[in-house]
Amino acid sequence: MKILSRDFTKTEKLLILFLVLLLLGLSYYRYIYVPIEETISNARAERDALSAELTTQQAALARIKKMREEMDETDIAKDRMASYNNFDAEVQLLNEILMRSRQYTINFDRLTRNGDQIRRSFRLQFTTYSFADAKEILLALTNGEFRCLLGDMSFSATEERETGRLLYSASVTATFYETMVGGVADAGLPNA
Repeated sequence: MKILSRDFTKTEKLLILFLVLLLLGLSYYRYIYVPIEETISNARAERDALSAELTTQQAALARIKKMREEMDETDIAKDRMASYNNFDAEVQLLNEILMRSRQYTINFDRLTRNGDQIRRSFRLQFTTYSFADAKEILLALTNGEFRCLLGDMSFSATEERETGRLLYSASVTATFYETMVGGVADAGLPNA
């Protein structure tokens, strides 16, 4: 059985050649060009995401460097860890700082010890006639002579009945840090 028993004309040959080239072009587009373009597009999207993450990380690094510079500029001698038992000096410091308050209450918790580090936690409540005074008290506490870390704090403002002035109340938990280096153990010191 002979299917192609005749010779193709020049026009038919050109048409077949055109169809073969069209089929090769479409195959190239579908199986080579499109996957490559998708890969390039995915790579660009990943590059953009990584670029955004890099920008975020660089901003965070700049903030950390700025904070380190500020810490280096701070007077470190003021923020020292006193030797145990520094309770009297810490109470005196608190009394000096709280002189600008209207009234205050200090409740000390039990000492805690972790190796040579002693933590003297306390709760402080005070009232002032201005928010600026309350802020100054807290700043003086953290920037004071002895290492002190503030914890939970809350503020409220109420009107004083007698004078009609606003009275700002603050409640804060804080901890003084001491060390056994250079300290002398006594009965109030917990075991390490």
